[in-house]
Amino acid sequence: MEIAALQAFVEVADQGSFSAAAEALYLTQPAVSKRVAQLESELDARLFDRIGRRVSLTAAGNVLLPRARRLINDARELKRIVADLSGEVRGRLVMGTSHHIGLHRLPLPLKRFTEHFPLVELDIRFMDSEAACRAVETGDVELAIVTLPHEPPASLTLQTIWDDPLAFMVAVDHPLAARGKVTLAELLEYPAVLPGSTTYTRAILERAVRDAGSQLRVGMATNYLETLHMLVATGLGWSLLPATVLDDKVREVEVDGMQLSRELGAVTHRRRSLSNAAIEMINVCRDA
Repeated sequence: MEIAALQAFVEVADQGSFSAAAEALYLTQPAVSKRVAQLESELDARLFDRIGRRVSLTAAGNVLLPRARRLINDARELKRIVADLSGEVRGRLVMGTSHHIGLHRLPLPLKRFTEHFPLVELDIRFMDSEAACRAVETGDVELAIVTLPHEPPASLTLQTIWDDPLAFMVAVDHPLAARGKVTLAELLEYPAVLPGSTTYTRAILERAVRDAGSQLRVGMATNYLETLHMLVATGLGWSLLPATVLDDKVREVEVDGMQLSRELGAVTHRRRSLSNAAIEMINVCRDA
């Protein structure tokens, strides 16, 4: 059973189509189809149902998928361990990060990393912090630089790199904009535009509001912080966002008794030894 065939199978399962998998693997669609067909022949089982342009896993495909991921990750791990014995920092580093961190925290560390370690091939995947943590759990990425979860799964190791203060923000013409300091009850009289209900940032706010014996009134929600900033500036509601996005389009409102922050940092798997490249990426982020 060839690793290349397993990689083609996993990519088709993830992408939901042979053409998208071919693009992700830098192969032609016939080449991907051939690899999957070889795997199906070897296993004597159909792995995908093909109905028109739609592709879905069969029962056999669903059983194989998590095991195929483990085999691929084990093969990468073996290759990396042997390469790292030389002490060189080289090879491919697959890491996940959020769009916000990619824009506001990583530019300088990435610049320094590529200058110091030009032999490393960076594969940076932008996704929500929650999705990046799941990708570390499944082995799809080696390292995630994200918002750290308050209650992480036992399989993950967290390392704080940056403290990220959060600020309550409103539009410049919002009734609370000129107040300076308000009570939580006064703030909650107005609708909020907030990160999605499954995000770590939303969980921080919900805990604080619940501990104060109050309840949120949410008007809109999205996981993209830059979009939330725009919605606040437009006047559609208040929000809790990283202080780094404060500008002349919004105003910070101080809420009595509420000083909230989140931690940003590295997420890795407890049972996975880190590559030299991942170790150095974390070090560069710490030093930046």
